[in-house]
Amino acid sequence: MPFDSINSYLLLDDDGSVTLIDTGLRGAPPRIVAALAQLGRAPQDVQRIILTHAHADHAGGARELARLTGVAPEIHGDDEPYARSGHQPPSDPAVPLGRLFARLGAARRGFPPFAPGPALHDGQVVDVAGGLRVVHTPGHSPGHVSLLHAATGVLITGDAIFNLRRLRWPLRQFCSDFALTQRTAHVLGELEYSVAAFTHGPHISVRAREQVRSFLAAAR
Repeated sequence: MPFDSINSYLLLDDDGSVTLIDTGLRGAPPRIVAALAQLGRAPQDVQRIILTHAHADHAGGARELARLTGVAPEIHGDDEPYARSGHQPPSDPAVPLGRLFARLGAARRGFPPFAPGPALHDGQVVDVAGGLRVVHTPGHSPGHVSLLHAATGVLITGDAIFNLRRLRWPLRQFCSDFALTQRTAHVLGELEYSVAAFTHGPHISVRAREQVRSFLAAAR
């Protein structure tokens, strides 16, 4: 929203219920409501909101969408304190720009705080469309998660990997621990999927797993 620069996802279940993955920036809710309308759905059809992590471009619309849907957004327990405060996790102190952001108080300029629902945890299979597996991939934030829908072979990477012009790492200064981001992302090469859906950049549906594995191997 727009142009694949920041992506949210709607998962439509057989019973017509909808799961929303990520809520975009603070101004994104009208776009998400419009996307629901294109599917013939309304905010009250959203039964679950899942956030990949507590950054303003993914959780910025969470409070408003919680109000519209009556659903408490779910986030990994390690990011819960940031959801409640509306402050982004601190930037990596090992990165020069991360240290600068810390001095400028960039983490304090986050998003509208909200009350999260039950905490997500690694290995959890959420009861969505036959099962949505939570894969804890910390580093970009302490509680960052990727999501695997095995039934359709779709992996939502979150910000573990970007696909902007090419596969790449997220910007170091926006990670809580960039080295940890690189280490934990390697689990994405071990999963089975045919489509890689990124929260920054267009999805890959041709040799998706092979392309991700090649990127990770080169990065190693």
